[in-house]
Amino acid sequence: MRGLNVNGGTHLPYLGMSDASSPAANMPSSSTPNRRLRVLHLEDSAMDHDLAVLHLQRAGLPVEVLRVDSEAAFREALDTQTWDVVLSDFNLPGFNGLRAQDILRESGKELPFILVSGEIGEDTAVAAMRNGASDYLLKNNLARLAPAVEHAIAANRDRLARTQADLELAASRQRLSELAQHLQTSVEMERAAIAREIHDDVGGSLTAIKFDLAWISRHATTPEVHQRVQSALETVAHAVEASQRIMHNLRPAILEQGLVPALQWMANAFEKRNGISCQFRTSHESMQLPVGVPLVAYRFAQEALTNISKHAQASKVMVDLSMSRGVLSLEVSDNGRGLSRSDLAKARSFGLRGLHERASTVGGWVDVSSSPQGTVLMLSVPMRQAGGDTEHADFDQDDDHDPSAWGDVGLPP
Repeated sequence: MRGLNVNGGTHLPYLGMSDASSPAANMPSSSTPNRRLRVLHLEDSAMDHDLAVLHLQRAGLPVEVLRVDSEAAFREALDTQTWDVVLSDFNLPGFNGLRAQDILRESGKELPFILVSGEIGEDTAVAAMRNGASDYLLKNNLARLAPAVEHAIAANRDRLARTQADLELAASRQRLSELAQHLQTSVEMERAAIAREIHDDVGGSLTAIKFDLAWISRHATTPEVHQRVQSALETVAHAVEASQRIMHNLRPAILEQGLVPALQWMANAFEKRNGISCQFRTSHESMQLPVGVPLVAYRFAQEALTNISKHAQASKVMVDLSMSRGVLSLEVSDNGRGLSRSDLAKARSFGLRGLHERASTVGGWVDVSSSPQGTVLMLSVPMRQAGGDTEHADFDQDDDHDPSAWGDVGLPP
């Protein structure tokens, strides 16, 4: 009984199995319905090769086996044909099983590798397993060869399937992240457009009404008319204030003065509106930040303060802005009731998720720490990553657009 041997280019057939140079040997193993397992056997002993093939056949495995006994032939077989498993002796002319594993890894073929040797120490076996071997057998115990081959092939297929599934999952997550970022950008652009329309249409109308009321006030001849005019002016003033507040929420024009003044204004407005002590602290009076970062930080603080006013039941809030070692940090903390695990795990709790997605648009991240004594939300943005291309730069190019100017329209004396 002779095995299929490759040594210096000599190919000998074995019991009807495919010769390496035949068309059947080069055909992909999945091309036939009842395909044979294609086994590459790195073995310098023809007798040991024949014995291994016999054990595989006795186990009922349909196999096509190619024996190679040199490094060059091993490389050629890996490069030119497809295989299901590699069986390898440990001691070979000019190299060993560990080197064969390295060659297999360098080839990029993700194949199960089974070490079959007459003499192999425990240390060597451990080294082979750490190097990626699927199993190791002794030549005097080949009864385990067929089960080992089947198990190694099945485990390798499962591993490849998991790897493919992980890649697809990662790609899906990347697409979802890109979609979330696109939605965040679209929302900001829509907010800017709505704020501009409010400024141009509503603002213009309210200003015209104030001028008309001022004219009526100057020409009023009775106290009753004058009183009604003053009441109307107060109503218009409330409308102007409400419009300004809406526009600041939609598009924070105050960011044009810098992130520090914008956060200071936000903290003061939060304290006045909610009656909750809110202190703002910063390590720098002014900061030069990449495009997009100020808006992300502003929206982060806005969302955090909104959640505090709705849910925290806090009496004190701290907003800390700092720059250290090239990382911008914005921390919003409160002394409220804290967040429970159920709060964080709510299926429709999109506030924190939105903060994470918004931070990722500038290469940052969000950390949450909560206890019964309060909650801390922290935004961190490395400045070396935040300077990349960002769509936030195109939200509004109208630099002289200032909604606060509406309040400057006074009545003539």
